[in-house]
Amino acid sequence: MQKLEHLTLNPNFWNNPDAARKTQLAISQLQYPIEGWEECRETVEDADILLELARDENDEETEEEAAQLISSLDARLKSFELECMFGGEHDANNAMVAIHAGAGGTEAQDWVDMLLRMYLRWAEIRGFSTEFLDYLAGDEAGVKSVTIMVKGRYAYGYLRSEMGIHRLVRISPFDVNGRRHTSFASVFVFPELDDNINIDINEKDLRIDTYRASGAGGQHVNKTSSAIRITHLPSNIVVQCQNERSQHRNKDIAMKMLKARLYEREKELQKEEQKDLHGDKKEISWGSQIRSYVMHPYRMVKDHRTGYETGNIDSVMNGNIDSFIKAFLLWQH
Repeated sequence: MQKLEHLTLNPNFWNNPDAARKTQLAISQLQYPIEGWEECRETVEDADILLELARDENDEETEEEAAQLISSLDARLKSFELECMFGGEHDANNAMVAIHAGAGGTEAQDWVDMLLRMYLRWAEIRGFSTEFLDYLAGDEAGVKSVTIMVKGRYAYGYLRSEMGIHRLVRISPFDVNGRRHTSFASVFVFPELDDNINIDINEKDLRIDTYRASGAGGQHVNKTSSAIRITHLPSNIVVQCQNERSQHRNKDIAMKMLKARLYEREKELQKEEQKDLHGDKKEISWGSQIRSYVMHPYRMVKDHRTGYETGNIDSVMNGNIDSFIKAFLLWQH
């Protein structure tokens, strides 16, 4: 960071604005872990002093205070441990998460709603903010498809582990005979790209449709065709946004989503080529079943890539998925 800061002192630093912005971004990204480790070091010192005082004075209250500091430090270190595994170009970026119901009607749509709640709770636990970009309600219950933006440091780095098919096995609450059902939902995760990344899109390759928003949003949203759907004809990628009241704003967000999807698609194609050349079996192709959530006849969540599993399915559905994320990052490395 000191080397980069030294570059900013050069009188000609801003002669190349793009390079200058990249340098400043690199500095800001380095500041976070450096300041974090300094805070951890200070926490250790504070806890050490408190523990020494507690022993000298035989003070249980001070000892408890030291224990609380150590507990907070433990949580911080676990977070840092995960972040040390983030080496991807866009791992520090915000993430867009799209969830779609598979075959199965109401069952699958209810499963999408459950996954949506799981990711919203995970973001809340981490202190990340979330924003709905698109929402299509189910016919009777649940959600047909939804796209959310998760904003926070390393949001994409964390959530890229979730991309793939998620399978649910349970006794259906919608089946009057109480039979067991299997439902599927697909999760796609892509990073929010900054404006410096240039994705060449030909306007002739796009079909742009407008429609009335179907989700919550007040009378204006439901009465005007403000929602936007963009189809990229060569790749058949479809993105849509209905979160904003302005059709223009929805189009801007949808284009941003399309650029991110095309960027990720190109990266996946390159990975496939590398896999063919090197026999790499760790990459996950879109459409593979990555995780099963079983509620009957036993209770278990198992990741089929890493082999990691837990019987505490309620905790997982309440957003506690960091153990699965960590297992994925270790497996990928």
